[in-house]
Amino acid sequence: MNFQRGKRHEDLEMNLVPLIDVLLVIIIFLVVSATFSRTSELQINLPTAEANATQEKPLTIEVGVDATGKYVINGKGLADKSVASISAALQAVVTGGKEPTVIINADANTTHQSVVNVMEASRIAGYTHITFATQAKAGS
Repeated sequence: MNFQRGKRHEDLEMNLVPLIDVLLVIIIFLVVSATFSRTSELQINLPTAEANATQEKPLTIEVGVDATGKYVINGKGLADKSVASISAALQAVVTGGKEPTVIINADANTTHQSVVNVMEASRIAGYTHITFATQAKAGS
């Protein structure tokens, strides 16, 4: 039995303003009542060592390759561009029995084959530690 024929039902809605007010009061209460404890910093006395620093530097061979394909090993130019002559020059530079690190300084415009020739010559000479020298970009 509907006694209110002409009256429309209003949509129910939840009022969130009192809920927000209560939550704001709770947050303020928690912030005020919280205890901020400082953690104590550790006082550490590091041990000392009486050992001497190692004076031995790793043996390196710098191989330069310019854009035209010319090779320079530790500042000395090579006349022959063959892999065998590069390998012989690498072996002539090494005086000790320790395996050196070959650092390849290749021009950005050098051919890929020139760099591969240095890597192949290093392999023939028995040097497996090869790295490439780079430089950072000016904008970085």
